[in-house]
Amino acid sequence: MKTLNLSAEELLSTTRAVRQRLDFGRHVSEELIRQCIEIALQAPTGGNTQGWHFVAVFDPERRSAIAELYRKGWAIYKEANGSVFDLARKTGAGTRRNQMVRVARSADYLAENLEKVPVLVIPCIPGRVEKMTGPAASVSIASVYGSILPATWSYMLAARNRGLGTCWTTVHLMHEEAVAEILGIPYAEITQCALIPTAYTLGTDFKPALRKPLDNVLHIDAW
Repeated sequence: MKTLNLSAEELLSTTRAVRQRLDFGRHVSEELIRQCIEIALQAPTGGNTQGWHFVAVFDPERRSAIAELYRKGWAIYKEANGSVFDLARKTGAGTRRNQMVRVARSADYLAENLEKVPVLVIPCIPGRVEKMTGPAASVSIASVYGSILPATWSYMLAARNRGLGTCWTTVHLMHEEAVAEILGIPYAEITQCALIPTAYTLGTDFKPALRKPLDNVLHIDAW
């Protein structure tokens, strides 16, 4: 299929978390998802282990069952300290607060309509992360996620270049074992890392987002 032919910098700076502009009515083919994941498999992975797995959920009944579990987790998340809703409540008036309120509303919209998204992609990695304990746990966990996050981001970039919108979500992990049962994922052996709603977007004119100034976050030589 045709791509948007974005430059590398355009692609990196305009791949947004898309929620309210997902086109629920437009079919997304399995072939298109396969193309995006094929590109994702070129990402680096720890020790070149290539242990990643991606579960693409097209089936409406399975999507609906996952969406119900997502909404249960979402109700808990909305009341949690540090949630986008909590930050919106605590942030003073101004541009930053307005941005947080918009994010909260769009996240609510996605939760309410998740089963309508044509494809839900769940990246997975072997092992149970919560069992990694001891002095080397931080290294082990970083290595595990470092072997799936680059590939997942590559998937999202490939999707953007094909006119698809995506969004990184993790709320379903509150009910990860139940989702594993729905999808036949061997829970004791495989960790789900995220859930990526994927659909064509309503328009493709995404722009760079408001971000903190570089000097607020860049540290040279020392903190």
